Amino acid sequence: MSKLYAFLADGMEEVECLAVVDIARRGGIQVETVSIMGRREVTGSHNITVLADRLFEETEVLPGDTLFLPGGGKGVENLTAHEGLAALLKDSAARGDRIAAICAAPSVLGGLGLLTGRTATSYPTWRDKVPCGTWTMEGVVTDGPFTTSRGLGFAIDLGLELVRLLVSPEEAQTVKERIQHPDC
Repeated sequence: MSKLYAFLADGMEEVECLAVVDIARRGGIQVETVSIMGRREVTGSHNITVLADRLFEETEVLPGDTLFLPGGGKGVENLTAHEGLAALLKDSAARGDRIAAICAAPSVLGGLGLLTGRTATSYPTWRDKVPCGTWTMEGVVTDGPFTTSRGLGFAIDLGLELVRLLVSPEEAQTVKERIQHPDC
Protein backbone atom coordinates (compact mmCIF):
# COMPACT_ATOMS: atom_id res chain seq x y z
CA MET A 1 0.00 0.00 0.00
CA SER A 2 1.16 3.52 -0.68
CA LYS A 3 2.01 5.96 2.09
CA LEU A 4 0.37 9.20 3.10
CA TYR A 5 2.77 12.07 3.77
CA ALA A 6 1.50 14.96 5.93
CA PHE A 7 3.60 18.11 5.45
CA LEU A 8 4.01 20.15 8.63
CA ALA A 9 5.00 23.80 8.85
CA ASP A 10 5.18 26.31 11.65
CA GLY A 11 1.78 27.99 11.96
CA MET A 12 -0.23 24.96 10.85
CA GLU A 13 -3.62 24.18 12.37
CA GLU A 14 -2.60 21.39 14.69
CA VAL A 15 -5.95 19.60 14.94
CA GLU A 16 -6.53 19.69 11.17
CA CYS A 17 -3.22 17.92 10.74
CA LEU A 18 -3.37 15.46 13.60
CA ALA A 19 -7.03 14.49 13.17
CA VAL A 20 -6.38 13.47 9.56
CA VAL A 21 -3.18 11.64 10.52
CA ASP A 22 -5.00 9.83 13.38
CA ILE A 23 -7.97 8.74 11.26
CA ALA A 24 -5.71 7.60 8.42
CA ARG A 25 -3.62 5.49 10.80
CA ARG A 26 -6.76 4.00 12.36
CA GLY A 27 -7.79 3.03 8.84
CA GLY A 28 -4.57 1.15 8.23
CA ILE A 29 -2.78 3.77 6.11
CA GLN A 30 0.95 4.13 6.69
CA VAL A 31 1.43 7.81 7.50
CA GLU A 32 4.60 9.82 7.87
CA THR A 33 4.63 13.38 9.13
CA VAL A 34 7.22 15.53 7.36
CA SER A 35 8.58 18.86 8.56
CA ILE A 36 9.42 21.41 5.89
CA MET A 37 11.07 23.62 8.52
CA GLY A 38 14.55 22.07 8.54
CA ARG A 39 13.95 20.67 12.05
CA ARG A 40 11.63 17.98 13.35
CA GLU A 41 9.89 20.23 15.89
CA VAL A 42 7.02 22.16 14.31
CA THR A 43 4.99 24.66 16.31
CA GLY A 44 1.41 25.16 15.21
CA SER A 45 -0.82 28.20 15.23
CA HIS A 46 -1.91 27.54 18.82
CA ASN A 47 1.62 27.02 20.21
CA ILE A 48 1.39 23.22 20.24
CA THR A 49 4.70 21.69 19.20
CA VAL A 50 4.59 18.48 17.18
CA LEU A 51 7.57 16.23 16.52
CA ALA A 52 7.58 15.22 12.85
CA ASP A 53 8.65 11.72 11.83
CA ARG A 54 11.20 13.12 9.39
CA LEU A 55 12.48 16.17 7.55
CA PHE A 56 11.50 17.04 4.00
CA GLU A 57 15.11 16.56 2.90
CA GLU A 58 15.04 12.96 4.20
CA THR A 59 11.81 12.03 2.46
CA GLU A 60 11.45 9.99 -0.71
CA VAL A 61 7.92 10.14 -2.04
CA LEU A 62 7.20 7.36 -4.53
CA PRO A 63 4.66 7.28 -7.35
CA GLY A 64 1.28 6.38 -5.88
CA ASP A 65 1.93 8.00 -2.50
CA THR A 66 -0.56 10.54 -1.18
CA LEU A 67 0.33 14.07 -0.09
CA PHE A 68 -1.60 16.00 2.57
CA LEU A 69 -1.39 19.71 3.40
CA PRO A 70 -2.94 20.98 6.65
CA GLY A 71 -4.21 24.55 6.89
CA GLY A 72 -3.44 27.48 9.13
CA GLY A 73 -2.64 30.88 7.65
CA LYS A 74 1.04 31.10 8.64
CA GLY A 75 1.50 27.40 8.00
CA VAL A 76 0.12 27.80 4.49
CA GLU A 77 2.47 30.74 3.90
CA ASN A 78 5.36 28.44 4.85
CA LEU A 79 4.05 25.61 2.64
CA THR A 80 3.61 28.01 -0.30
CA ALA A 81 7.16 29.36 0.05
CA HIS A 82 8.82 25.90 0.05
CA GLU A 83 10.17 25.35 -3.48
CA GLY A 84 10.88 21.64 -2.95
CA LEU A 85 7.30 21.03 -1.85
CA ALA A 86 5.96 22.96 -4.85
CA ALA A 87 8.02 20.77 -7.20
CA LEU A 88 6.84 17.62 -5.41
CA LEU A 89 3.19 18.69 -5.65
CA LYS A 90 3.53 19.39 -9.38
CA ASP A 91 5.25 16.04 -10.02
CA SER A 92 2.67 14.13 -7.99
CA ALA A 93 -0.21 15.91 -9.75
CA ALA A 94 1.31 15.17 -13.17
CA ARG A 95 1.30 11.46 -12.26
CA GLY A 96 -2.29 11.63 -11.01
CA ASP A 97 -1.32 10.80 -7.43
CA ARG A 98 -3.77 11.76 -4.67
CA ILE A 99 -3.27 15.14 -3.02
CA ALA A 100 -5.39 16.41 -0.12
CA ALA A 101 -5.56 19.86 1.47
CA ILE A 102 -7.73 21.44 4.16
CA CYS A 103 -8.80 24.95 5.18
CA ALA A 104 -6.39 27.50 3.68
CA ALA A 105 -4.09 24.85 2.16
CA PRO A 106 -6.10 24.36 -1.06
CA SER A 107 -4.67 27.79 -1.95
CA VAL A 108 -1.26 26.11 -2.32
CA LEU A 109 -2.71 23.77 -4.92
CA GLY A 110 -4.70 26.52 -6.62
CA GLY A 111 -1.68 28.80 -6.72
CA LEU A 112 0.25 26.11 -8.58
CA GLY A 113 -2.58 25.80 -11.13
CA LEU A 114 -3.39 22.25 -10.02
CA LEU A 115 -7.11 22.85 -9.40
CA THR A 116 -7.86 24.34 -12.83
CA GLY A 117 -11.19 22.93 -14.00
CA ARG A 118 -11.71 21.08 -10.69
CA THR A 119 -14.34 21.46 -7.99
CA ALA A 120 -12.77 22.37 -4.66
CA THR A 121 -13.51 23.85 -1.27
CA SER A 122 -11.52 25.76 1.34
CA TYR A 123 -12.00 27.98 4.33
CA PRO A 124 -14.57 30.49 3.03
CA THR A 125 -12.41 33.60 3.49
CA TRP A 126 -9.72 31.94 1.33
CA ARG A 127 -12.12 31.36 -1.58
CA ASP A 128 -10.51 34.04 -3.77
CA LYS A 129 -7.08 32.48 -3.15
CA VAL A 130 -8.16 29.08 -4.48
CA PRO A 131 -8.38 29.35 -8.25
CA CYS A 132 -10.32 26.33 -9.44
CA GLY A 133 -13.13 25.39 -11.81
CA THR A 134 -15.93 25.51 -9.22
CA TRP A 135 -15.62 26.51 -5.57
CA THR A 136 -18.19 24.98 -3.20
CA MET A 137 -19.15 25.20 0.48
CA GLU A 138 -19.18 21.40 0.81
CA GLY A 139 -17.20 20.08 3.77
CA VAL A 140 -15.09 17.59 1.80
CA VAL A 141 -14.79 17.41 -1.99
CA THR A 142 -13.00 14.84 -4.11
CA ASP A 143 -12.51 15.68 -7.78
CA GLY A 144 -10.16 13.32 -9.55
CA PRO A 145 -6.94 12.97 -7.56
CA PHE A 146 -7.64 16.06 -5.44
CA THR A 147 -9.48 16.05 -2.13
CA THR A 148 -10.09 19.38 -0.43
CA SER A 149 -11.81 20.22 2.84
CA ARG A 150 -13.33 23.40 4.22
CA GLY A 151 -11.76 23.51 7.68
CA LEU A 152 -11.20 22.10 11.13
CA GLY A 153 -14.83 21.04 11.61
CA PHE A 154 -14.39 18.64 8.68
CA ALA A 155 -10.93 17.23 9.55
CA ILE A 156 -12.32 13.87 10.69
CA ASP A 157 -14.47 13.65 7.58
CA LEU A 158 -11.41 14.37 5.43
CA GLY A 159 -9.54 11.57 7.18
CA LEU A 160 -12.47 9.21 6.60
CA GLU A 161 -12.59 10.20 2.91
CA LEU A 162 -8.90 9.37 2.55
CA VAL A 163 -9.48 5.97 4.20
CA ARG A 164 -12.39 5.39 1.79
CA LEU A 165 -10.24 6.30 -1.21
CA LEU A 166 -6.99 4.64 -0.18
CA VAL A 167 -8.24 1.54 1.66
CA SER A 168 -11.96 0.86 1.10
CA PRO A 169 -15.44 2.23 1.80
CA GLU A 170 -15.92 -0.62 4.26
CA GLU A 171 -12.84 0.32 6.29
CA ALA A 172 -13.92 3.97 6.32
CA GLN A 173 -17.30 2.89 7.70
CA THR A 174 -15.63 0.68 10.33
CA VAL A 175 -13.45 3.59 11.52
CA LYS A 176 -16.49 5.88 11.49
CA GLU A 177 -18.36 3.50 13.78
CA ARG A 178 -15.37 2.99 16.10
CA ILE A 179 -14.92 6.71 16.68
CA GLN A 180 -18.65 7.25 17.27
CA HIS A 181 -19.02 9.62 14.31
CA PRO A 182 -22.37 11.42 14.55
CA ASP A 183 -23.45 10.00 11.15
CA CYS A 184 -23.48 6.43 12.53
